[in-house]
Amino acid sequence: MAFERFKKFNTDTLIAQNPADPRDNSRLMVLNRADKSISHNIFRDLPQFLRAGDTIVINNSKVFPAKIFAKKSTGGKIEILLVRQLEDKYCWAALLREYKPGAELFFEDGLRAEITGNTPQGEAVLKFNTQDILPYARKYGHMPLPPYIEKARARAGLPKGIESDKEKYQTIYARAEGSIAAPTAGFHFTPRLLDALKSAGINIAYITLHVGWGTFKPLRGEPQQHQMLAELAEINPQTAEIINKTKAAGGRVVSVGTTSTRTLESFADGDGRIAAGQKWTDLFIYDNYKFKIVDALITNFHFPDSTPLCLTCAFAGEDFIYNAYSQAVEQKYRFYSFGDAMLIL
Repeated sequence: MAFERFKKFNTDTLIAQNPADPRDNSRLMVLNRADKSISHNIFRDLPQFLRAGDTIVINNSKVFPAKIFAKKSTGGKIEILLVRQLEDKYCWAALLREYKPGAELFFEDGLRAEITGNTPQGEAVLKFNTQDILPYARKYGHMPLPPYIEKARARAGLPKGIESDKEKYQTIYARAEGSIAAPTAGFHFTPRLLDALKSAGINIAYITLHVGWGTFKPLRGEPQQHQMLAELAEINPQTAEIINKTKAAGGRVVSVGTTSTRTLESFADGDGRIAAGQKWTDLFIYDNYKFKIVDALITNFHFPDSTPLCLTCAFAGEDFIYNAYSQAVEQKYRFYSFGDAMLIL
């Protein structure tokens, strides 16, 4: 199995249940690939590791409250995770623990849905009695926090989900609604930090990748056996121009998160340039992938057998990342979605 040795780390007590306050007060481990050095810093120190002319690329996708609840015809309660709207705008792919085609589901305010079948990926297909489910989700839905955060809160005697999660489980620059999981490497940014970066001559560019469950679908074998589920990505012309000018001038493209990285690499041509556009991407980065655009990576600490860890190891080398994780556990870094970050140069 991939990354078996990472499983030896006991991170149960290191799982962050909330983001740092203020967010740029999280810790930042800086890994230098050239000399294999590791240093320990605070995220607000980020500008000192970058240069004027570098470009930071961040994912502005916004998480919507995708976890909703319904009653079955028998009266039982069922939890539903909305995944994505389908071509028929009345229909959504969704994750349910168990379902039967033909079953009816009943919601608040007269909303109803029928389970009409399943997708090739094994998701249930729900046909609603409205094309626009998002207003209902915003009113009644819960933020789709990762299960390990809910379990960590339960162990601490805290509620699994709270109203403030709608603000906490979101980057400060989230704009394009459509994700069911947050691009968590962006949690560490604050308005003052973005201003400091701009004052240092560092460009800020935005891309969009709507994070689906494919990002956190675990590996069940070796990476080459894994099929990444497609997610919708977009790069606008302004961002494409900024990135291409940065590369031409010798600046570095600093990708914030694995979702931004996959987006940038998906839109790269053979000459190492970015073309603007929108597409569904199922690019899975692992092992000896040759990066065309990304020169530096900001990312959090990830689970073993996860696609983000595969990408991180492809970027920096598995042995180097293993050493970093060893230090992170020893020094009690905060792990996973709300946890601390790495900057890999």
